[in-house]
Amino acid sequence: MKILHIDASSKFHQWSNSRALGRYFLQQLKSNGVEFDIDYLDVTEDVQPHVSAEFVQATYTPKEERTERMHEVLASSDAMCQRVMDADVLVCAMPMYNWTIPSTFKTFIDAITRTNVTYDLLADGSTVGKLGDKKVLFITTRGADLRQGSPYSHMDAMTPVLKAAFAFIGVEAPQFVDAQPLQFTVAEAREAALVRAHNDLDQLATEWATSMAKCNQPEMAV
Repeated sequence: MKILHIDASSKFHQWSNSRALGRYFLQQLKSNGVEFDIDYLDVTEDVQPHVSAEFVQATYTPKEERTERMHEVLASSDAMCQRVMDADVLVCAMPMYNWTIPSTFKTFIDAITRTNVTYDLLADGSTVGKLGDKKVLFITTRGADLRQGSPYSHMDAMTPVLKAAFAFIGVEAPQFVDAQPLQFTVAEAREAALVRAHNDLDQLATEWATSMAKCNQPEMAV
């Protein structure tokens, strides 16, 4: 199994809760006996280009009609799409910045949302995502408490953006572990938030290990 592990925090490794939680989950998978290879991507270092007019023109031009310049413009996106398609699992760890996803993760989404690559555009104008075989986990950290019942709950623009963007390319049911609140609260609440996140990741790692073990069992001869 190949896991594409993505970090999107602008903080240094030792100061980032989202980076630490991502590493923790992968360690728990290993502890549960899951064998996997890692393809690691830090989108704060490997920043994808913003969408440009050239990119839009190139991506909607049939492949056989693209100019050499169009192929150059799409090269980094082609490579990123291939990395995503080669992965069985995506583990994406990121903080919430101003109520939504980091801009570097948005450019990653733009790079992998490609007509006739990660989704098909049909003759009637409808679309069909092509990444429905991927298991996707979003591990997020939030400074405020955006859980249901919180005064800030209506300001969570992160979860709907991630769900909509990945549903479009075929991932209908991504999983979420959200650590919150981690900044705008007292120390005890921050510690409790991390404990909840670690417990959720422990449970998820066990569930994944059990599910993957069942999938790997040989079929019984009849």
